[in-house]
Amino acid sequence: MVFPLDDDNTYNMTIDFNKGDGLVPVVIQDYQTLEVLMLGYMNAEAWEKTQAEQKVTFFSRSKNRLWTKGEESGNFLNVVDTAIDCDQDTILIKVDPVGPTCHTGSRSCFKTEFNQNFLLQLERIVQHRIDFPSDESYVNRLRSRGINKIAQKVGEEAVETVIAALTETDQDFINESSDLLFHLIVLLKEKGMSLETIAKNLEGRHQ
Repeated sequence: MVFPLDDDNTYNMTIDFNKGDGLVPVVIQDYQTLEVLMLGYMNAEAWEKTQAEQKVTFFSRSKNRLWTKGEESGNFLNVVDTAIDCDQDTILIKVDPVGPTCHTGSRSCFKTEFNQNFLLQLERIVQHRIDFPSDESYVNRLRSRGINKIAQKVGEEAVETVIAALTETDQDFINESSDLLFHLIVLLKEKGMSLETIAKNLEGRHQ
């Protein structure tokens, strides 16, 4: 059975459920950090349910039934985007996970390093501070002083980063660079932009 993809897929392809006796592998990826969270399987019915409810539903081979991730734990995988591979027999789903994905309580079923993704996680934390402001939040206090102050802080941290690079220790340079990146993320958010905005611009320049 070849089941049509409902959304506007770039390659205008269909999912071929015939190759795996009615099942295709599904790679689950965090939409923001791009970390691979888990691998599951879907049949056509699970794919239909996933599309309809925008929560990932697998076909459980051990339970021999449809299984919506989070139906017991509440740790749902909310669908953000979908794609299929060039052979039309594997699905990639980018999700906004609710809580940890793995049944062990880990964010991912794979023991992968997370440091390289923390800037994207930090962006998510900053956005959460913006969406749910509190007096204890530095982000909230900084934003309350206006965009001019946020931009000024970025400038100050940039100068301190340059000074640290030229005259201070490597650890000082690392600390100042971290402050600079943090305040730049806050400024991007204040301008209604994101790290993705910058990444796409850099990608366009590279081309």
